[in-house]
Amino acid sequence: MFDSIQKKLSKAFKNLKGQGKLSEKNIKDAVREVKMSLLEADVNYKVVKDFVERVKEKALGKEVLESLTPDQEFIRIVRDELIELMGGNEKPKLNISKRPGYIMLVGLQGSGKTTHAAKLAKYFKKQGKSPLLVAADTYRPAAIDQLVQLGESIGVPVFTGDRKNAVNIVKEAMDYAEKLLHDIVILDTAGRLHIDEEMMNELVEIKKLVEPDEILMVVDAMIGQDAVNSAKEFNDRLELDGFIVTKLDGDARGGVIISIRQITNKPIKFVGVGEKVDDLELFYPDRYASRILGMGDVLSLIEKVETEIDKEKAEEAANKFLEGKFDLNDFLEQIQQIRKLGPLSKILEMIPGIPKEGIDFNKGEEELKKIEAIINSMTKEERRKPRIINYSRKQRIAKGSGTTLQDINKLLKSYEQMKKMMKQVKKMKNKKSLFGKMPFGF
Repeated sequence: MFDSIQKKLSKAFKNLKGQGKLSEKNIKDAVREVKMSLLEADVNYKVVKDFVERVKEKALGKEVLESLTPDQEFIRIVRDELIELMGGNEKPKLNISKRPGYIMLVGLQGSGKTTHAAKLAKYFKKQGKSPLLVAADTYRPAAIDQLVQLGESIGVPVFTGDRKNAVNIVKEAMDYAEKLLHDIVILDTAGRLHIDEEMMNELVEIKKLVEPDEILMVVDAMIGQDAVNSAKEFNDRLELDGFIVTKLDGDARGGVIISIRQITNKPIKFVGVGEKVDDLELFYPDRYASRILGMGDVLSLIEKVETEIDKEKAEEAANKFLEGKFDLNDFLEQIQQIRKLGPLSKILEMIPGIPKEGIDFNKGEEELKKIEAIINSMTKEERRKPRIINYSRKQRIAKGSGTTLQDINKLLKSYEQMKKMMKQVKKMKNKKSLFGKMPFGF
């Protein structure tokens, strides 16, 4: 997500490491590197200028110049200023004051507005709410059909009305939502390739009609400063309540996420980090500042694990592992649980201290898929008792999974190594329980 800016910033910090003390020249050089890193990440020039001035002023203070770990002090200043730039320590929240609550999504065509309407609906559904999606984009061909399909996939109703007049569709949807007791209504409004008067007038009319609790602009992180400029225009006309920044899983350089708050004075509330309907995260400035600086994001990882991983299954697997009863069925289940968390690159990005360079994440993903295919091509008995898998069985499994005999041998070898490790863990556990019964633990 932030590979490019991470590399450049780490170079700036690296030059400070090993310096017993910092001089004004060291700091000015480091600040210049930080400035160039942010500009190359497509952060707004004025935002960069103000940011580096604040960093320089604090970094040239007595506290940093006389610190025993000046490089760490400098990184802390950059991180604190980055957090402040993106919204400080405020927690993301949606201000829904009435029932039903209305969320109006706006933005340019191609920003992912329709998809993120469905993602928001899924987010509320997980919280036990009863959302309704309203297809009010009558300009883009197939926009309404796309929303209907997305609604069906997540089990959320979609109101389409006459499919012709957006204002009439919204008016009818309001009555429909009240009759069927929906508590959240999400409006997917029209987007264009560029802002025009007709589009804005329609949005202003819908705003007056529903008086939405939240007007959120969906912004494509891939288009850089153009997205920030559009955000300013939308905010001037509609008084936005915040943003959903999308496509952060692609080649986005990070400029939008750093600039947009400062330019519009409105917060980022959500970020889209993938194509699946579950790939929506609340935006925490402190956590994203840590990701940008390559420091990981353990809190988000813990939340993701708690949401996606089945606790009972995890405990059951752990007990089987300790008892030496872990077979290939359990192995497959663990892989499926890991893959629920998302791509390996996303998981590792949240873990601090893991080097990203030289790691082929795609290869890791391919290996997991290969293991799944191999185990799925085995019989129930073969999964329970892998030792019965002889040469002819291997040939059949290889053919069924589209893999090679070497791939199957590699998996079975890994499994045998795991079994040996289980025995060692069990021995250590037994020793520990035996020691625990002795006086003073000896």
